[in-house]
Amino acid sequence: MTGTPKRPRDIRLDFFRGVCLVIIYIAHIWDNPWASLIPARFGFSDATEIFVFCSGMASAVAFGGVFARHGMLMGAARILHRCWQVFWAHIGLFLVVMGILVGADRLLQTGGSYIAGIGLDDALNGHGPDMLFGLVTLRFVPNFFDILPMYLAVLAMIPLVMLVAREDKRLLAMGLVALWLVAATGALDLPATSWSTAPGAIAKTWFFNPFSWQLIFFTGFAFMLGWLPPPPVTRALIGLSVAILVLSVPLSWWPGLEASTTLLSWSETIAPLTNKTRFGVLRFGHFLALAYLAYVAAGERGAALRGPVVDAFRRLGQQSLAIFLSGMTLSFIASIALNLMGRSILATAVINLGGIGILVVIAKVVTWFKSQPWTKSPARPVASTASATAAATLAEAAASS
Repeated sequence: MTGTPKRPRDIRLDFFRGVCLVIIYIAHIWDNPWASLIPARFGFSDATEIFVFCSGMASAVAFGGVFARHGMLMGAARILHRCWQVFWAHIGLFLVVMGILVGADRLLQTGGSYIAGIGLDDALNGHGPDMLFGLVTLRFVPNFFDILPMYLAVLAMIPLVMLVAREDKRLLAMGLVALWLVAATGALDLPATSWSTAPGAIAKTWFFNPFSWQLIFFTGFAFMLGWLPPPPVTRALIGLSVAILVLSVPLSWWPGLEASTTLLSWSETIAPLTNKTRFGVLRFGHFLALAYLAYVAAGERGAALRGPVVDAFRRLGQQSLAIFLSGMTLSFIASIALNLMGRSILATAVINLGGIGILVVIAKVVTWFKSQPWTKSPARPVASTASATAAATLAEAAASS
């Protein structure tokens, strides 16, 4: 009995995930001149939306079939296993980066400036035990380490989403939108420090509220499972999407905002609608416009996505968790390197392009390991086989003589 053919990977999903991971690497290098060119500088949404939307689509591919074939219990178990992996990835990433920064501070005798640069000097010096306990309970979510906890929390919602969807998808949609609206009020903010703040200070919360960001995650999830139909390609929708992107530029581009008090005032007025922590509605609208144009440009099933550069990005997207962890770690190393080398045009290009090249190599290595080559039977060389046969013949002749 033959099994069900494995669903082919969607090149568009892997390609755009790869693009997102490269942007995240560039964006997390401190004072990186190349970061002024990433999409976030010209609109309300940024690479985080791409990452979360594509993660929703990838989760539908990876886990949706488990729920369909094996039921709710096995589906929930599969999600629990993935949450376990993401949790330890988060812990490992934090510890590795902390080791790098502490080592840099000591070797370069910076007086702790690298640790202070990510806001962890107070946590290390005054709240070490609270920091460690908060790290493993997700009640301490430090700067630069906030994407994976949000992703983990949203992943944990999938079994409930699948359960409700089985009864009524319209009810599910209303529930997810209602949850997003409640989260927009701040009522569902989660604490990011496990110790009390100073009197009068504002308590730090998760930078990415999962109850807000679940909306874009499950939008991608719903598209991939067919709960939402793909949008039609029309001139009207293309024109509307272009208009949204163009109109957002004056209210997002910082050089323009600094030069115009009027634009700055307008930007501050709409700030609640572009809020990143609670995923403001204008961020959602901007991302949908950008995603639609990317969908049109990619062509049917990614027909327009061809060539070696596309293949490199696609390979990065196929190993998204490993590349995210590697990219985040490399971004801190790159930040230290740029501080030592200076931020000349050449140094900046070497650090950015070199880091991207390393990520491509890492993706190839991870792909090789995942193929489990040690489980495959080695091919027997023809010459060796012939030699063995000849030796056996000679031995038989000698024995009979």
